Amino acid sequence: MSHETTDIEYLFQDPKIHLDERVRDLVSRLTLEEKIESMLQYQPAIDRLGVAAYKHGTEAAHGIAWLGEATSFPQPVGLACTWDTELMRQIGSVIADEARVYYRRDPKLNGLTLWAPTVDMERDPRWGRNEEAYGEDPYLTGELSKELVKGIQGDHPVYLKAVATLKHFLGNNNEVDRGSGSSSIDPRNLREYYLRAFEKPFMEGRAQSMMTSYNLINGTPATLYHGVNDIVRDEWGMDGFVVSDAGDVMGIVNDHQYYDSHTPGVAESIRAGIDSITDDAELSKRAIREALAQGSLQEEDLDRALFHTFRVRFRLGEFDPAADNPYASIGEEALMTEQARELSLRAAREQIVLLKNEHELLPLDPARCGKVAVIGTHGNEVYRDWYSGTLPYRVTPLEAIRTKLEGEDEKERVVYLDAKDRVTLTAANDGSKLAVDSSGEMRLSQDGDPTVLTMTDWGYGSVTLHDEHLGTYVTSDEITLRVTADEAYGWYVKEVFGLTPVGQGEHLWTTWNGKPVIAGTEGSLKVGEAEKSALNAVECNVSTASTVSGQSHTTFQVETVSDGLAEAIAAAQAADTAIVFVGNHPLINGKEENDRPGLELAASQQRLIEEVYRVNPNTIVVLTGSYPFAIPWVQEHIPAIVYTSHAGQEHGTAIADVLFGDYAPAGRLNMTWVQSEDQLGDIKDYDIIRGGRTYQYFEGVSLYPFGHGLTYSPFEYSDLRTDALKDSVTSIAALDAMDTLQVWVEVTNRGVAAGEEVVQLYVRPGASRVKRPLKTLCGFQRIRLEAGETRTVSFTIRMKDWAIWDVTRDCYCVESGEYTLLAGASSADIRLEHPVYVRGDVIPPRQARRSIRAENFDDCSDIVLDESKEQKEVCVRPRAPQRSGWIAFHGVDMDTVSVAELQCRVSGNSSDATIELCLDAPDSEAVARVNVGNTGGAQAWVTLSEAVHSVSGIRDVYLLLSGEVRLAHFILDDHATEDSGFQA
Repeated sequence: MSHETTDIEYLFQDPKIHLDERVRDLVSRLTLEEKIESMLQYQPAIDRLGVAAYKHGTEAAHGIAWLGEATSFPQPVGLACTWDTELMRQIGSVIADEARVYYRRDPKLNGLTLWAPTVDMERDPRWGRNEEAYGEDPYLTGELSKELVKGIQGDHPVYLKAVATLKHFLGNNNEVDRGSGSSSIDPRNLREYYLRAFEKPFMEGRAQSMMTSYNLINGTPATLYHGVNDIVRDEWGMDGFVVSDAGDVMGIVNDHQYYDSHTPGVAESIRAGIDSITDDAELSKRAIREALAQGSLQEEDLDRALFHTFRVRFRLGEFDPAADNPYASIGEEALMTEQARELSLRAAREQIVLLKNEHELLPLDPARCGKVAVIGTHGNEVYRDWYSGTLPYRVTPLEAIRTKLEGEDEKERVVYLDAKDRVTLTAANDGSKLAVDSSGEMRLSQDGDPTVLTMTDWGYGSVTLHDEHLGTYVTSDEITLRVTADEAYGWYVKEVFGLTPVGQGEHLWTTWNGKPVIAGTEGSLKVGEAEKSALNAVECNVSTASTVSGQSHTTFQVETVSDGLAEAIAAAQAADTAIVFVGNHPLINGKEENDRPGLELAASQQRLIEEVYRVNPNTIVVLTGSYPFAIPWVQEHIPAIVYTSHAGQEHGTAIADVLFGDYAPAGRLNMTWVQSEDQLGDIKDYDIIRGGRTYQYFEGVSLYPFGHGLTYSPFEYSDLRTDALKDSVTSIAALDAMDTLQVWVEVTNRGVAAGEEVVQLYVRPGASRVKRPLKTLCGFQRIRLEAGETRTVSFTIRMKDWAIWDVTRDCYCVESGEYTLLAGASSADIRLEHPVYVRGDVIPPRQARRSIRAENFDDCSDIVLDESKEQKEVCVRPRAPQRSGWIAFHGVDMDTVSVAELQCRVSGNSSDATIELCLDAPDSEAVARVNVGNTGGAQAWVTLSEAVHSVSGIRDVYLLLSGEVRLAHFILDDHATEDSGFQA
């Protein structure tokens, strides 16, 4: 909307009035029905007030998606490997520019509230959406996402270029059961890890929107989680709006089965902080009307939510003259500019990580590398993920390599083998052969020649089939198969099949969802129905498939017409240099709704690498992936290994630039790469402290450590120092817990060419009351140095950022003691150390007479956190009813009171539900036992007491929970009194 001051009819139209007053005025003029209608993602036009229709939510993870062609950038997992904050801000600015272009084309459908960045912590590399986020470290994630937010939203004091929506809040790091499962996160993990990534983009980046996650958090649906209001709004001061993920408000009933009807879930979601509902519009509006009629929702609740959403729309300039808003003039000239293309290439280059470079095999010299064999599917492809958008063009590695080596003898110097098998399929029962006609129709016939299909093996039972003559893929619907798909792509990737051996050279051919391909009438192919007992070979990773009873199904013989591996071996043997391209397809074997089945490369890719290396020792492996891989054999044998994410339109150019030395790689890993999946725990275990997750707590031997990445030039570190003065007692640099520390280190390029280095600064805490990280990232800079150049790299560190969450007092606390600064090129490549002493806090012992919340344990075993619906607080329970678990509270002072009683707020749902009190060790003799039994159900809460044998001193308290029992809080006292702080 654009108008002149003289056209002002309502107060909200006057740009001279304070923003909040304008927003309140607009909301006050809406009828109740208009308010209800405006609570949805698609806000309707209100013509009588001159309010236009608006849609919340445009996907923009690494470029504008789904609206048309737009500049594409590397996947966020790759962007994080740049460790480049300035780059992130520039990318955010380009994304916002292009969002403005599409908004001007159709403001009703192409909104400026962008659903990016994904800030979820990646504590497990098996997560299906790993490509969408920024890694395992909250500091790195916070810094990078903060700068992307700043780029998206712009730097104008009044207007926003676009709006960044941080997602998904909170604890969303597994896809299987994400809509029904609960993430168990105790206060220390929550405050020191999961929340910290979100804090910076809100408090420093001023992100104006946030999306909640699908999962429950300690038993509470994320849409109802108290932290949306208590933490994000009240603590961090977020003054924008909160949106639910698609379908998740209805998911309170449909998936979580938390309520029996939609009305209470919708009402409570709005009260808990959801301002915009992305869900079934009619169901949502009906539930809001019912909640208003019942009194569980007030009109003021809608007013508050609409204040948040409309306030953001005002800041986007919608209600002001275009001349006042510097972003309103952005037009078609801002779409896919040359500057944006250059930025895409810069990002694609910067994110490449050189994992290994033995004998300085890289960079290749075009004059000396001789004949080059480019081998593997990824060598001539650029794949896109679900949120990639429409690439304006794509440069494959093969194309870029040929450009590097072009000349009169180009074809002789570069040979390409995709290493795929070409196969025919024959029905085993009657020998009829599969043929494809020019329209893509597939039939089984006794006559004529069979159609040769190119088969790509993606591992774990997943293959794609491609007709090179038609240039299309085999795809399926619920009934038939056709060869008509341009690529393997979609929410459900229906171009993925299983060809599972079932004996005697026969294969069961299954579709993407595990249904058998069967022979129909007159040679047609049909999709059969699979019983529940029939295993899906694609998703379940089985070597044999169950038979489908009750129907006449078909098995197929797969005949190899040309052996892709044999051809690749021959090409490698005839070449001077072999470059093997391997990796994942971003929509197969790991994506939204599907976690990865394993960390290894597809077995066919692993064998390809091994066989090529066997005949050509000058083998380079280029690994394109949306996530870390477990490749110990490759690391041990292959001399040079390069990692890249799926990097968008300039993917191939960037790879070739690195391989041939036109760009020196300097990317650094944003996640620890483990040796094998055996080094990981349960993907649903969110306790990184006790589970030993991420570089902060992992004590095993990694394949590649967090922050790892090699360069073509050696960099030397020297003179790590700080501005802290030496303490007269400790004789080391000392400062107070609220101080800011300046740190400097000298870095020199000792190579013969310019290069980039990512200087990393970590802190290692000393003695502590609790288990602390082995080290934690506290600063980083990506710098470029000319050959021989030395630069002083500086860091500013706030001591309060070294705080832990003190569970004894529910607050952040910087402990007194010695800390060691560590400067180096990765978390494992530490070059210099420097101690500092912090005059902070000494956490006192817990007082026995005070009520202690069960979630505030110091240690635990076989325990999960859940919800006590009684007071909307967190309780603990054994991980499984048939197993016991314990929680520990260290350093409880028993001397301040004569302990005579253990009093617990509990619920029990089995006759064997008990709580035992032990001291100093979980297996010591119990000094009290509370027989809880069945209190009337899991959420039927009672207060039970039991006498305690005489105890004294400062002791470690262990509470052993057995059976179906829940504990919310407890107290140790001479007797429970009101002034003890214990509440029923």
